[in-house]
Amino acid sequence: MRIPFRELVLATSNAGKARELAGLLARTGLTLRTLADFPGVVPVDESGATLVENARRKAAGYATQLCSWVLADDTGLEVDALGGAPGVRSARFAGPSASMDDNRSLLLRRLSEHREPWSAQFICRLALADPTGTIVAESEGRCPGCIRREPKGEQGFGYDVLFEVDGAGRRLAELSAEETAEWGHRGRAVRVLVDTLSNLRP
Repeated sequence: MRIPFRELVLATSNAGKARELAGLLARTGLTLRTLADFPGVVPVDESGATLVENARRKAAGYATQLCSWVLADDTGLEVDALGGAPGVRSARFAGPSASMDDNRSLLLRRLSEHREPWSAQFICRLALADPTGTIVAESEGRCPGCIRREPKGEQGFGYDVLFEVDGAGRRLAELSAEETAEWGHRGRAVRVLVDTLSNLRP
């Protein structure tokens, strides 16, 4: 696979997300780094109104700071009974400093007012920026499913323990890395993006 760069910064400090993305990108042969490798980096504002906007902001903002190729994602959980919430606010659903336990608890409290099944989908938006901050590639991956009351599984992170994947019959947090790559939203988004990388010009 011909790619016009050899090192890529993943715009995340989340160890779980970095591990998943690294596995998905392994076949590219790229040297991968994360924001944890740059202690002095200034956080990029993520207050965009959409997942697309936030992914672009992060990719461009960190690329210009680090003078590197940067891949950023923004992922949201959309629950039909809640009108698409938490959506772009998934990571801070219960407040800007809330833990994921807080977010999951609030989600289940809100859903308790609605009849099951609670259909939902994960959406992942990826944006790739060159060292000038120009967005040169984007992709999207979706994973349909539903929210369950009882958490299960020890893989993944965030809402994965509550999210049952359509067709799999198990929580996202119960799937192996290989299954997550096949069924999950990030896996689908990365496959689309990787298919475009060899067409990029230096």
